[in-house]
Amino acid sequence: MTPLSKLGLAGVVLLATGCQFFATKDRDVVQKGYRGTAMEVNYVAATQASAMADLAKKLPPILPPITGDQPPGPSPWKNVQVLTDVSTGEFNRTMISMATWVAGGAGNCAYCHNLADLASDTFPDGKAIYTKAVARRMIQMTRNINTNWVDHVGNTGVTCYTCHMGKPLPNGLWFYTNENQILRHYLDGQGARVVSQTIAPSNANRSSVKQTEWTWALMISQSKSLGVNCTFCHNTRQFSSWEQAPAQRVTAYAGILMLRDLNTNYLAPLAGTYHPSRLGPMGDAPKAQCLTCHNGVYKPLYGLQMAKHYPALWGTRTDWTSPLPPKFTTPVAATAPVDTSAMPIDTAATAAPPATRMP
Repeated sequence: MTPLSKLGLAGVVLLATGCQFFATKDRDVVQKGYRGTAMEVNYVAATQASAMADLAKKLPPILPPITGDQPPGPSPWKNVQVLTDVSTGEFNRTMISMATWVAGGAGNCAYCHNLADLASDTFPDGKAIYTKAVARRMIQMTRNINTNWVDHVGNTGVTCYTCHMGKPLPNGLWFYTNENQILRHYLDGQGARVVSQTIAPSNANRSSVKQTEWTWALMISQSKSLGVNCTFCHNTRQFSSWEQAPAQRVTAYAGILMLRDLNTNYLAPLAGTYHPSRLGPMGDAPKAQCLTCHNGVYKPLYGLQMAKHYPALWGTRTDWTSPLPPKFTTPVAATAPVDTSAMPIDTAATAAPPATRMP
C-alpha cells in the first residue's frame, strides 16, 4: 500500500468514526472559545449523566465529621509519623476511610498494618510492611497537592480515593522504558518539542518530525485521559499561542508541572521501598500521568468534592469555599443540571464541561 493510500484509508476511518459520533442524537456542543475557531467541546450528555449516576452509586459514604473540642495529636497511638496534627477522632476517621479508598473496605486494616501490633512497621515474621511506608508518603503527597497545587486541583482537591477508587493500584501507572518514551514529559520534561525557532537543526534546535510525532502522541494521551478534544486547551487557529488559548491550558500546564513534582519527589524515590513485584522491568517505581486521577473525565469524579470533608489531608490549606484567582476561573455555560440529590456529597457537578462564552 502506498503512503497516499494509507493516508486515504486513515481519512476514511477517521471520517467514519466522526460520523458515528456526530450522529448521536443526544450530542451536545459547548462553545468555549472565540466563534469561528471551532473551539468547542463535543460530548454525549446522556452518557455523561449516566456515568455521573453510576459514580454516585460507587462513591463511598462521607463519614460523619468529628464534633466537640478535641485536641490535635493522636496521643493514644504509637509510631505515628505523619498525622501528628489531627485529633484522635479525625485520625481514626481518616484511617477507616483510607482502608475503603485503597484496600477496598473499611475492615481491611491488614493491608497496611500488622494486626497483632498496629504500631509496628513489620509483620510478625520481621518483614517490612512496605504498604505502610508507602501510605505515609502518599499522605504527604496528598497534602502537598491540596496545599501547593491549587492552580490545578482548584476547590475540588484530592483524596486517596481520587486516584485509587477503592483499589490498591490506580489506573494509568507507568514505568520507564526508554529515553524516547512520551510519558517522560511527566518526569523530566523531555520528549515534547514541536515548534522550531530556526530553520537548520542544531544542538539548540532539536525539533524534528519524529519529535513532533511524539508530542502529538502525548497530547492525544492527555485528550483521552480527560475525555475531551484538543480545543479544550487549544485554539486551532494557532496551537502554540498561549494568548489565544482557553484558560484550561493554564490549568493543564499546572497539572503537568504538578505531575513532575509528584513523580520526581514522591513516587520515583519509593523504588527502594516497594516490594519487587511492584517495580517496573528496569527496577523503577510506578509513576502517575493525567489518566491516574482523571480516569477519562475532564474533572476527577466530575468535580465532586471529597477533600474538604477530610482535614487530615489538607496540609496547610483550610479554605475550600472561596473562589479561585480570576485567571483560573471560567464561567460555566448554562446547561440542564444533573440530579445529584442521591450523591453522598454536598457539591453537585454540572452535566457539561466548563465553558467560556466569548464574542
